[in-house]
Amino acid sequence: MNRSIGSPSHRSITSVPVARGGGVSDFLQLDTGDAPKGGLADWLAREIRDAIADGRLPAGGRLPATRTLAADLRVSRGVVTEAYRRLTEDGHVAGRGRGGTVVVAVPHVPTPPPEAPAHLPAAAGAGLFTAPADDLGVFDALRAAPARIDLSPGLPDLAAFPRAAWLRAERSVLAGLTPSDFGYGDPRGTPALRTAVARWLSRNRGIRADPDDVMIVNGTAQALRLLVDVLHADGVREVAVEEPGSLGVRQHLRPLGTPPVPVDAHGVRVDALRATGARAVLLTPAHQFPTGVVLGGERRRELMEWARDGGLVIEDDYDAEHRYDRPAVPALRALLPEHVCYAGSVSKLLAPALRLGWLLAPPAHRDALLDAKRLTDLGTAALPQLVLAHLMESGDLERHLRLIRRHHRRRRDAMIAAIRTQLPGAVVHGAAAGLHLTITFQETFRFQETFRKGAYEDSDTALAAAALAEGVKVHPLSWHTQLPHPPGLVLGYAASGTAEIAEGVGVLGRLVR
Repeated sequence: MNRSIGSPSHRSITSVPVARGGGVSDFLQLDTGDAPKGGLADWLAREIRDAIADGRLPAGGRLPATRTLAADLRVSRGVVTEAYRRLTEDGHVAGRGRGGTVVVAVPHVPTPPPEAPAHLPAAAGAGLFTAPADDLGVFDALRAAPARIDLSPGLPDLAAFPRAAWLRAERSVLAGLTPSDFGYGDPRGTPALRTAVARWLSRNRGIRADPDDVMIVNGTAQALRLLVDVLHADGVREVAVEEPGSLGVRQHLRPLGTPPVPVDAHGVRVDALRATGARAVLLTPAHQFPTGVVLGGERRRELMEWARDGGLVIEDDYDAEHRYDRPAVPALRALLPEHVCYAGSVSKLLAPALRLGWLLAPPAHRDALLDAKRLTDLGTAALPQLVLAHLMESGDLERHLRLIRRHHRRRRDAMIAAIRTQLPGAVVHGAAAGLHLTITFQETFRFQETFRKGAYEDSDTALAAAALAEGVKVHPLSWHTQLPHPPGLVLGYAASGTAEIAEGVGVLGRLVR
């Protein structure tokens, strides 16, 4: 949240001091007179978040003791405790016992370039969203487009990245490395991370695997690309995909055919999969993208029969850890390891920039995948692997998961509430888990008259383009379909605060009638 230097809540700590008493503190020059009635905890949490975002409170900085700040502000200690609790759940601060409450996350607040207009011409967004599916730069273009609210799916809360825990782990790892550890290593990955991943999957996904079964890759994207090369060399010419299903996945599978297989309320239709004649299928069974359905028990049994007949299942364990209103479901790899190639990563759990994931292949493909990985890059960078292994083995990663689940649930609830109010005609799908919701419009929607001028049609791509023109990023559902489908949007909620979510959905509501 960028404000001018002269704005009252952004006065420098070195500015003219404010007299003590009367609800004023030297800490950040806080004045309870600026707070709305009945919203002291919200106001205090917001002021501290702003100070973290603009650098006045750097990572490692310590907040005042709750008793001290409460006395300065002349409020109850419970107000300060509640504000600190919300900041902790958001991942901005962490309690350090006798060390107090410390800033651990400094969110990057992107600012558009000076020449970027606050209100984009509608035609700019229209061209982006009508780009052909084989345009590999479409996601890069959307990420680069300026917007004040980003509701794109697939983004975790990057401000909640556990910087302090990562730094501690990195220092510990570096202190124990020998000179030889900086040389070329095993292209499968470091033994430490392969062991940690095997244990993590056993605890969290029901997969029994030996560390030698695990290959560390640069995210799920590299896992898919390696599989494409290996399967193509093995004579596979098509990999069936879910319908609707991820446009990004289809782009990664581009050298192969991707026949669509319909998904219903119980998951992928195995009868339709058999009808394609494809020898392999890529699925997101724990939380199907984008509908959010879970592959049901009967469908799992049918799928296992299909696999035993010679099929290969590529399991993208998308969003498996992020669940709120339902219990975990076991991974398909746990049921039939000799016919399931399992891919996972920490892109949604920690950050995509880490480029860390894992691939567990059936014995028939393991050697070929290792050769492909070796020829591609000689192995993933070792230091981040060792730091991640430390986080997994120390319990820090599971603590981080518990934390982000709480505030992801809160943001999901805020999005659902906003949709009910602002888009009452929309149907919500996939709310029980994940980092996104899909909404569909059962009736033909129309743009408000202001936005119906020009070349727009009443489609979800036109709606997404109009939203981008208003500074809100979303995905049109049609991006992720190959067959005709009711119009809809795919909306991510993990990377935005509740106020931003409400504002973004409000923009969508104003665009549609």
